[in-house]
Amino acid sequence: MIEFIEGRLIEKNPAFVVIDNGGMGYLMHISLQTFSNVKDLDRVRLYAHQAFRIEATTPVGMVLYGFFQQEERQLFRLLISVSGVGNNTALLMLSSLSPDKIITAISQGDLSMLRAVKGIGNKTAQRIIVDLQDKIGKETTAVEFLGTAHNTRKDEALIGLTTLGFSKAAAVKALEKLLSKNPDLSVELLIKEALKIL
Repeated sequence: MIEFIEGRLIEKNPAFVVIDNGGMGYLMHISLQTFSNVKDLDRVRLYAHQAFRIEATTPVGMVLYGFFQQEERQLFRLLISVSGVGNNTALLMLSSLSPDKIITAISQGDLSMLRAVKGIGNKTAQRIIVDLQDKIGKETTAVEFLGTAHNTRKDEALIGLTTLGFSKAAAVKALEKLLSKNPDLSVELLIKEALKIL
């Protein structure tokens, strides 16, 4: 399983990018959300989702999807877990609506916002809400789900704290408190300071 691909951007457009990693070019399909984050960059790290598809004219092929933030990939994976929502539909949703708008629509049961995405009908929108509302949580806000400024240091510190046996909810609360006071803390300092609070 490929977790991420890091390298030089040799081609970029709103639908896909090609990343040169050690002389090998990886084509990754992206959302407009990710494109807006990478369009001015020369080097990137994109978090990957691998999918396999069978087409009549070709053997089984691997398709890579790339996301600038792990949280966008997490939302993509939640969306494709819904029956009737494929990879392309989920990517279209993430290109049409920001992740926080999708999360808000799901948590508030807003069918009309989801139906505004091309190809999402009433039944699919209802299925997305029914299947994901509990996973996202009715009380979960976009900020809680996506984290403080999509902070990868926060994610790494969270993994460290939960590995040490602390509950995820308590660890998230401690990390958000620390990052609100000092957003530049390193992973090591985040864990050390969080241990004083927990």
